Amino acid sequence: MKSFAAFALEGFPLIGSGDDLAKIIVETARENGLEFEDGDVIVAAQKIFSKAEGRVVKLRDVVASRRAQRLAKTVRKDPRFVELVLRETKKVLKASGEILLVEDVRGLVCINAGIDKSNVQGRGEFALLPENPDRSAEECRKRIHQLTGRDVSVVVCDTYSRPFRRGQVNFAIGIAGINPFRDYRGTKDLFGQVLKVKNVAVVDEIAAAAELVMGQAKEGRPVVIFKGLDRSVVSHEKCNIEEVSISRKEDLFRNVL
Repeated sequence: MKSFAAFALEGFPLIGSGDDLAKIIVETARENGLEFEDGDVIVAAQKIFSKAEGRVVKLRDVVASRRAQRLAKTVRKDPRFVELVLRETKKVLKASGEILLVEDVRGLVCINAGIDKSNVQGRGEFALLPENPDRSAEECRKRIHQLTGRDVSVVVCDTYSRPFRRGQVNFAIGIAGINPFRDYRGTKDLFGQVLKVKNVAVVDEIAAAAELVMGQAKEGRPVVIFKGLDRSVVSHEKCNIEEVSISRKEDLFRNVL
């Protein structure tokens, strides 16, 4: 019988700028009775990376540009918040009273450039996404190896809306040591038919599965450890989240909206 286990770490402390996040993950795992093994996959909410990397901004310190002031009237948001979004944005895709959808500087398509207030302490303070989530994941992975001697994989996750579907789902926005896909193309199904398009984004599936035990509100469980996942998925040295992003040429929905 095929199975895996997902453990959400309890008692995870609040993270501050400059904290050794990997060390805290290792120590908290041990307090939960868990030791790392080769092949484990660690899924961690982007917010704790943002906090550790000092990516929390006080709105009162932001000066809104003229562009931000103009756009704020359309989206009905604080001009200083819009300024934060624009600083993290490559291209504004849709701006209305309901939504400010952008392609951010990392190539992610998301609302408000992924900037939000949830689980950020302090009035008027907002967390930006990590500057480079892949780098954040890789540094965490290397540090965990230094501390434990184990080869693990790390997925940085965040919650996003999906086109044509209600609700939000956890997605991977940064990865290290894990193959982002399980490619079935060229293999055969139960009846000998050759599969042509099945290339499963397993890092997003793992991120979504982590949310089931991680939660989104006051649970205080930002890190999930997976054990027993197929080794064909993990232990992949050269990888980055850009492999998951689709080009405009490949985008089947580019002329729909």
